[in-house]
Amino acid sequence: MSLSDDRAALRARWYADGWYGHESIAEHLRIGVDRFPATTMHFVGGPTPTRIRLDEMYARSRRLAAGLATLGVGPGEKVAVWVPNWLEGALTYQAVLSLGAVVVPVIHIYGPREVGFILRQSGARVLVMPDRWRNIDYDERFAAIGDLPNLHHVVSIGQGPAGAVAWERLAAHEPLSEFPATSPDDACLLIYTSGTTADPKGVQHSANTLLAEIRTNDAMFGERGGISLAAFPAGHIAGVLGTMRMFLLGTSTVVMDQWDAALAARLVADHGVTSTAGAPFFLATILDQAEAQGTSLLTLHNYMVGAASVPPALVERADAAGIPVYRAYGSSEHPVITSGTPDDPAAKRAATDGRIMPGSEIRVLDDDDGEVPVGIDGEIVSRGPELMLGYTDPRLDVESHLPGGWFRTGDIGRLDADGYLTITDRKKDIIIRGGENIASKEVEDILATHPAVAEAAAVGQPDPRYGERVAVFVQLRPGADLDLDEVRRHFAAAGAARQKTPELIVPVSELPRGMSGKVRKVDLRDRLRGPLPEG
Repeated sequence: MSLSDDRAALRARWYADGWYGHESIAEHLRIGVDRFPATTMHFVGGPTPTRIRLDEMYARSRRLAAGLATLGVGPGEKVAVWVPNWLEGALTYQAVLSLGAVVVPVIHIYGPREVGFILRQSGARVLVMPDRWRNIDYDERFAAIGDLPNLHHVVSIGQGPAGAVAWERLAAHEPLSEFPATSPDDACLLIYTSGTTADPKGVQHSANTLLAEIRTNDAMFGERGGISLAAFPAGHIAGVLGTMRMFLLGTSTVVMDQWDAALAARLVADHGVTSTAGAPFFLATILDQAEAQGTSLLTLHNYMVGAASVPPALVERADAAGIPVYRAYGSSEHPVITSGTPDDPAAKRAATDGRIMPGSEIRVLDDDDGEVPVGIDGEIVSRGPELMLGYTDPRLDVESHLPGGWFRTGDIGRLDADGYLTITDRKKDIIIRGGENIASKEVEDILATHPAVAEAAAVGQPDPRYGERVAVFVQLRPGADLDLDEVRRHFAAAGAARQKTPELIVPVSELPRGMSGKVRKVDLRDRLRGPLPEG
């Protein structure tokens, strides 16, 4: 069978099992308003901090949808949203999805290099962006991108560049009386994730794959209502799902536009937050601030930590503070593959990444794609109703899938006798800093343009707060010198996002290589765990 045949067979199964439905996202938004009209979102950042009810959000998104329709936004059209966690961004997501168009989220701190690639590769017709956020001048960054032949309109929250359409004007239209009919199996989200190459990969999701993620979580945890704290950026898959979850589960949400641990601790106490999720950095710093302020976090009885390597000691520290933290594992391609629960034994929550989510399946394979026994490490392959439709580049689909629709995650792990998965390593050459994927090759390619550098190899340095930091082993040209200040200037001039800038430079006389000549990054990672080489 071909990959398309495998997907068709799996889709039929997931319809039969109830993970998929026939309603569009527009219909689900309306149903959510009918069920949970008083559910609220409280945006504590943005141009104007706002608390808004679900029914009011829905009414405003319908007005914005009408405005976007006047720009030609409709089924299949792509709209890039380069906006922090603001009300304007959430309303834009809802309006675009209701029109049957495709949302292209863009991490709000990305620079012109990343944004330019995403806009060109996606073919986005419309870009929505603010004029400023904190110290970022978006107009300046946009001007540095260069030619964008497919982009027809820029919609600005604020003044914006010359020729931009005012977001407020679009949001003042009379609301649409009805939305276009669309299939829940059509692509509605195109999100970019860094992988083993310098260029990001476009991951396509449908209404059904996104809604299945929420349904499988509901089946796993069985919780509805409560108050959630949303800290993942809107351009992250978790941020996208957070804006949808309230419509399906009635979860009121407090939204931060930037992680501030001291503020987060106060928000938990002031709002009685019951659930949140974040990278290890989020958890470590909110614990630090709660201790420093004497703030109670005890209303938090559901804290999912993931998106980076999670030290068991961090989970144990949270336990000691009365917060039953548990680990989870997933990706933009397959958002949640395994998860713990607050009721799992402490040892499982600290040392494993949980059990397989309802509806999903995994296999653990050796180098010949044969299954390995329980307790043995191997590559994780997965499939399930929340698995992506595929990449925008069909060649990547061929490389990343096995017969039967199994997705190669590129991660190494093992199952224990109780069915809990532990991720132990990864084949994918990426660095996960604060929950965000950074392609090592992109870091290396930028550094290679510096005249002092002969060759560079980027790897993740273990870090208790961020999970990993960007470290680079560098072979310098004869007589050349290089320090971090110069590296920072070089990356800024290249237009790269700040989190991709190396935080450790290790000069070496030569890089370790295997028989094929390929740099042995496993050796470099091992060296970072011991005394650093001099040079």
